[in-house]
Amino acid sequence: MIGRITGLLLEKHPPLVLVDVQGTGYEIDVPMSTFCKLPDIGKKVTLHTHFWVREDVHLLFGFMTEQERALFRQLTKISGIGARTGLAILSGLSVTDLHQAVVSQDSIRLTKIPGIGKKTAERLLLELRDKIDPVAILSEAGAAASNVDKDILSALLALGYNGREVNRALEQLSEGVTVSDGIMQSLKFLSKVK
Repeated sequence: MIGRITGLLLEKHPPLVLVDVQGTGYEIDVPMSTFCKLPDIGKKVTLHTHFWVREDVHLLFGFMTEQERALFRQLTKISGIGARTGLAILSGLSVTDLHQAVVSQDSIRLTKIPGIGKKTAERLLLELRDKIDPVAILSEAGAAASNVDKDILSALLALGYNGREVNRALEQLSEGVTVSDGIMQSLKFLSKVK
């Protein structure tokens, strides 16, 4: 398996790039999120790669970050999501945006990606729901900056509320609230919403 490639960037033609590694040129398919971050032609580039083997073709996919590659691997494990669809998803949404869509169960966001219909979006959300840590993702996005917010978030998720409901509840909390008061305020808010 080829896990990473470092070499000279020779060509860029979306979604394909050509990287020269000591005289051998590797054609690598990349999502647009990676393509936009590539250096100029002739510069050194490092890509985290995934080697895709099928009976009729061997393909190399490249990603600027390990998180993109890990998410690509998760996506392609889902029934009906192939490598091209995985690339399309990563081209349409950043890793953080996709994680937020999964946490908030936002299928509309996914259906805006070419090739992703309503059923595929719902299947993606269902399959990825348990594989993504909402606390880590919301922290990345700045939505749960304090430990108090994280504790409230964890408690509400443990009670069975989904990410979208929890986000709305966290947004209405007053500044400097304690964990217990925050949970109580959130539960009151959520009971009115339902």
